[in-house]
Amino acid sequence: MREYTLESEQWLPRPLEEVFAFFSDARNLDRITPPWLRFQVLTPQPVRLQPGARIDYKLRLRGIPLRWQSEITHWDPPRGFVDEQRRGPYRRWRHRHSFEARDGGTLVRDQVAYSVPGGWLAPFLQRVLVGRDLERIFAFRRAALRGLMG
Repeated sequence: MREYTLESEQWLPRPLEEVFAFFSDARNLDRITPPWLRFQVLTPQPVRLQPGARIDYKLRLRGIPLRWQSEITHWDPPRGFVDEQRRGPYRRWRHRHSFEARDGGTLVRDQVAYSVPGGWLAPFLQRVLVGRDLERIFAFRRAALRGLMG
C-alpha cells in the first residue's frame, strides 16, 4: 500500500488561541469545505473534540455519496491535533493540524498522509483523480480561511 502526502501552509493574521478555537469547532468544517462536496457533519452538535472523539460526515465526491468517520487521535491545544479516518473512501487517512504563533498571527499547517484504494490502479487514480481533488479542496480551504480570518 503506497502512501502519499499532502502539505498545506497558511499564515492568518489572528491570535493562536482564536485560530485553534475555530478549528476545534466541528461546525466550522462546513465553512471551509467546498460546496461541491455537499459536506455535512452528522454527529449531533456540539462535538467535544478530545482524544477518542469520533465525528461522522457525509459528502459527495464526483457525485458519489460517501460516509466518513474520523477519530481524534492526538489533542494538544493550542498547538494541534490529529484526526484519522476510521471509515471512509481512503485506505488510510491521517491529518495532522499544527498551529504556531508567528509574526503577530498564526501559521496553520496541514499534513495529510493517505493511501488510495484501487490495488494496482491506485497510482493512476492518485495521479489523475485523488491528488488533483485534494489540491482543489485545500486551495478552497485556504481561500475560505482568508475570507473568514484574513
